[in-house]
Amino acid sequence: MDNRAGEMEVFTLAAELKSFSAAGRRLKLSPSAVSKLVTRLEDRLGTRLVVRSTRLLQLTPEGETYLARARRILAEIADTEEVVSGGGKMRPRGPLVVNASVGFGESYILPLTAEFLAAFPDVQLDVTLTDDMADLIRDRVDVAIRHGALRDSSLMARKLGESRQVVIASPAYLERYGIPQTPAELIHHNCINFNFRRAVEGWPFRDPATGRRDVLPVSGNLKASSGSIIRQYCLNGQGIGRVGRFHVEPDIQAGRLVPILEDFNPEDIEAIHAVFAGHEHLAARIRAFIDFIAERM
Repeated sequence: MDNRAGEMEVFTLAAELKSFSAAGRRLKLSPSAVSKLVTRLEDRLGTRLVVRSTRLLQLTPEGETYLARARRILAEIADTEEVVSGGGKMRPRGPLVVNASVGFGESYILPLTAEFLAAFPDVQLDVTLTDDMADLIRDRVDVAIRHGALRDSSLMARKLGESRQVVIASPAYLERYGIPQTPAELIHHNCINFNFRRAVEGWPFRDPATGRRDVLPVSGNLKASSGSIIRQYCLNGQGIGRVGRFHVEPDIQAGRLVPILEDFNPEDIEAIHAVFAGHEHLAARIRAFIDFIAERM
């Protein structure tokens, strides 16, 4: 009897990595062996699943359909084995790779790791904090925490919460340069911006009298790639920043940073999601982590 689950696993990995060679390295097989397995699968199905090229594999529409269903079947097999080996109860266990931004990770993920591992001692947690966008498939990430609009429609997501934006500065900066009373006064201040293109350039504000919203161009001598860096610049007293409140909530509570221009805050909300590749049948360890974080947010 042929090993259809094995063929599915080889095909799924090759499709996700878009390379026979990369899949072969992961499975300790030669590229030709991986190619032959996929060819045998195509011959049995009577249809082409991948378009081979010198650089990357591209899935045909039939390949996309097969990949989605193969993922579900492989997940069900893994879940069945977990249930049986766990005496009828699915126990979260195994390696769990989590990716989050530095600011969110330091404020929310790291403080909860001890509690999570105490609740799920059979999970091996691998956390990476970076403000670069991780590729879940290429980097083999189980769960990534992302902020703002989701761009990759192939990923599944669960909303964890929301965070509004806030304009902040340190008490030392405000004592030295004064507290701006209106957004227009920011022209006289050192405003710290992000160094990447955003959906809205400038800082949005709302006129409390009319409700009108306007985007105000701001400038300064500092730019940064993340809210965490802007937070540090502000803590240093180097200027005024505008970031998601989750980055700076502990600093605001401790008085290290001060919200300003709150009467003009447009209450623009940034959604926070846990994103993951795959489908509705999640491994127990992934579901446990997402549920754990969602409950505490």
